[in-house]
Amino acid sequence: MERIAKEILKDINLDEVAPKPRGPKNPVDHWSPPLLLERAAYLRKLAKHADGSASETLKEFSQHFVMLSFRSRSGEVEVHERFADLFVVLAGAATLVTGGTVTGARIVAPGETRGESIAGGTQQNLRPGDVAHVPAGTPHQMLLKGDETITSLVMKVQEAV
Repeated sequence: MERIAKEILKDINLDEVAPKPRGPKNPVDHWSPPLLLERAAYLRKLAKHADGSASETLKEFSQHFVMLSFRSRSGEVEVHERFADLFVVLAGAATLVTGGTVTGARIVAPGETRGESIAGGTQQNLRPGDVAHVPAGTPHQMLLKGDETITSLVMKVQEAV
C-alpha cells in the first residue's frame, strides 16, 4: 500500500494541491444603502410593536460602534458622557434639538442621562443625506411631527473625558 501511495504522489506537485494561503482579511466593513434600508424595514416592524423606535448595533469596534436606527415618534433627551453621536440620515426627516438644559433628567446607566425635553436648545431640521455630529456631554433629542419617520446610521464614538 505504501508503495502505491508513493507511486501516486511522485507525479503530484504538492504546490498544486496544498491549501492556498488566504490573503490578509479585508479590514474594511461595508454596508450598502440597499442593505441598510432592508434592515431599516425590519426595524420599522419592530418599532410598531415597541415604543415607536428600534435600533441595532451593526458592529462594535474598540473606540466606536455603528448602529442603525429607525424612529416613528419623538425620542427622549439623551446625554452620553463619553460618546459623541454622528448621525447620517438615510431616509425621512426629524428635528434635532441640541444643547440647552435637560428637563426631567435622570441617570439610566453610568455616563448616560435621559430626560423629557430640552429648554433653550438649538433646532436643526434633518433630511436624507444630512450628517450631524453631537459631541459627548451634549444634550440632544430627535423630534418628529405627525407621520414623520427617520432612519439614520449612528456612529457612537468614544471621546476622551
